[in-house]
Order: sequence, then C-alpha cells, then structure tokens
Amino acid sequence: MITVSEADALASEAHAGQVDKIGAPYIEHVRALAAGLAPFGDDLVMAGLLHDIIEDTDWTAERLRGEGIPERVVSIVEAVTNEKGIPYEEKIRRIMTNSDATLVKIADNAHNSHPDRAAQLSEEKRARLAAKYRAARDVLWAAADDRDIEAIVRIVNPSLLAELREHQAGEAQDG
Repeated sequence: MITVSEADALASEAHAGQVDKIGAPYIEHVRALAAGLAPFGDDLVMAGLLHDIIEDTDWTAERLRGEGIPERVVSIVEAVTNEKGIPYEEKIRRIMTNSDATLVKIADNAHNSHPDRAAQLSEEKRARLAAKYRAARDVLWAAADDRDIEAIVRIVNPSLLAELREHQAGEAQDG
C-alpha cells in the first residue's frame, strides 16, 4: 500500500511543470487542499493530492491502481474528475452522492476561492468564478456535515467561515 508521502511524490511528478490559474506551481494547489483533508485520514489526503491527476495528466485510474493507490482513493479521484460534455453543475450534483468526494470537492472549492488567489485574477474572471464557486458551495455544503466543512475551511480558506455561519443559520431556520 502506498503512503501519503509517496502519493505526494507521485502528484509532484505528474504535475511537474504545470501551473494553476494564477501561475503558481500546480502542486501547491493539491497540497493545500490535501492539508485541509488531514482530519479525515490518509485516504482523503491522498485523494486530495491526486484529485486532478486523471483530469490534468496522462495518468489513468488503472495506472493509479497499478501503483498501489487504494481503491477508495481511486474511486474518490474518479468521482471528482471532470468528464467532457458534463456541465459543472451536473458534476457537482454527481459528486455530492459520494461523501468522500464531497469533502475533497469542498476542499478544492475552498482553495480555489481563497482571496489571495482570486485577487490575482482579472475582475471579470474573479466575478465569474466567485459566482460559480458560491453556487457549488450551496450544493456541496448541503450534502456534508457542518463540522466537517468547518474543519476543512478553517485550514484551507478561513475567509469562508463567515459564509459557513450564514449557511448554518439558514439551515437552522429551515430545519
């Protein structure tokens, strides 16, 4: 069975030379969201490290299995991988049927929404992505335990804590 440090090395090698939307080395993104998944155990940390490997590299689920990545981790990675022709909103609804994938996507969303990252985007792109990520949070947060969301957000993007409190207040009124 592969360790978290081996999964990190695999992700680092697979994403070598890639940069994210703001031009930072891509591995920083996967490590940041993996850190937010630490309270949930090694499988979720590995899923965070590898969450974009099928989507953004030449790696496949079969190759991950061949490298000793646990089946639970591969299943999570497959669940959060974009599929051509599937709208983002539909992808989010599909993810929320898998509690582990939901947590990974919450961490991904939180990191992508981080103010330090958003500040480096154009105003138009920042506004478009903010609306997209907020709509996704509405769906994802409804599918997860508030304590789990808070554990992730506190690590990955504490600026979302106020939004989480509003979400919790809304749930309390609805419930």
